[in-house]
Amino acid sequence: MLRSGRTAKMADEGERKKIPLVPENLLKKRKAYQALKATQAKQALLAKKERKGKTFRFKRLESFLHESWRKQRDIVRVRRLDMKPHALEVPDKHTLAFVIRIERIVGVSLLVKKTIERLRLKKLFSGVFVKVTPENIRTLRIVEPYVTWGFPNLKSVRELILKRGQAKVQNKIIPLTDNTMIEEHLGKFDVICLEDLIHEIAFPGKNFQQISRFLCPFQLSVARHATKNRVGFLKEMGSPGYRGESINQLIRQLN
Repeated sequence: MLRSGRTAKMADEGERKKIPLVPENLLKKRKAYQALKATQAKQALLAKKERKGKTFRFKRLESFLHESWRKQRDIVRVRRLDMKPHALEVPDKHTLAFVIRIERIVGVSLLVKKTIERLRLKKLFSGVFVKVTPENIRTLRIVEPYVTWGFPNLKSVRELILKRGQAKVQNKIIPLTDNTMIEEHLGKFDVICLEDLIHEIAFPGKNFQQISRFLCPFQLSVARHATKNRVGFLKEMGSPGYRGESINQLIRQLN
């Protein structure tokens, strides 16, 4: 009986030792922290509802004048392209171009907006590969004041796809790290791995349109001061428009 009583006491003492003791001041801190977090979450929810309710946005008269001027400039520029066919000639004997959007398109003409959407350049500092054809050259000339474009070499194509290559599969953006996924979606075009994909982009063939559409637009990285000091940043980048093989330097700068 004595042994069984001692064993029971030892078991009770062991169970008591297992229960961690928390200091009272720490419990108070935890309670205060939880209350603070709950208050912050409530305030954030209320602020979000207020932001949704405010739909009115004040615009200055200067912004309307600037937008009207940009629309008129686009109309005149496109009309000049129709009058001067030599402006639509292919600058060099290249088959691949890389286009980067570097300007905002607020207040531009409807034609420019639709062309930007067709090129899939919805975000600032995004880039896409384009096959060099007379039709695509005309498309690039229409949006030339808002994009910069040129002819990338094989090294630039490889670096862009390896570092920033992504594909949209079932409404999900997936990085290009799995050859099985590439073979599954592009196997019908004899593209079964990443190297085949790079080759098909760098040297465009008959299936270039479908293969390039498989890739998401490349979102390039810019310096933090780009939004604050836009004039200085664009001075470093260079002016919009055609820049030939100098596009490779810009790709290395933003990649």
